[in-house]
Amino acid sequence: MTLMAERPVMSGTEPRSEFEELLDLLDELNVPDGFKAEINRGSIVVSPWSKGYYLDVMELVCEQLRPHLPEGHRISYGPFLYVFPGAGRAFGPDIHAAHRRAQRTNSNHLDGEALSFVAELTSPSTGEDDLTDKAGVYGAAGVPVYLILDMETEQATVCWSPTEHGYEGRFTKPFGEKLHLPDPFGCTLDTAQFRAPAEEAEEAH
Repeated sequence: MTLMAERPVMSGTEPRSEFEELLDLLDELNVPDGFKAEINRGSIVVSPWSKGYYLDVMELVCEQLRPHLPEGHRISYGPFLYVFPGAGRAFGPDIHAAHRRAQRTNSNHLDGEALSFVAELTSPSTGEDDLTDKAGVYGAAGVPVYLILDMETEQATVCWSPTEHGYEGRFTKPFGEKLHLPDPFGCTLDTAQFRAPAEEAEEAH
């Protein structure tokens, strides 16, 4: 589901940007239970929350990375909105790590440039954006490590060396193998338990 905002109008003496108008609209939006909302490419995009076993995968990632976090950083998952004003984007990443001072705020708009790690678990409706547009935005914002877990093809892709055009480094391995995560983590991620439950895999064939 995609919502378009009207063009920005004058507010007082200063014009509001389209991104600011979209943020206001997003704050007022009554998102249905089971859905999340983000701002991408000039639109508010509403997509369904993930399958149940995705939660287990997110917890496994957090458990493995927590001992390797940079000092003062916290890792979590859930519906928190990180904003990237320069790119006109606002994302609610599936898993996110940032310094705790970035989260010590009354605002519900967190600073995207404070992120040290992001992971997205793809779905048929979001997979293409996760691999392309979000990789470009996270890289340009300087997020050191971006992990893409393709839940359909059961592959894990790690991106590193962020630049203004995205990431210079990218490496993919199938679920079941171990994947090295570069600095500032410098650890190995075990993906052995990331696959769909057996009964769901059988129904898909």
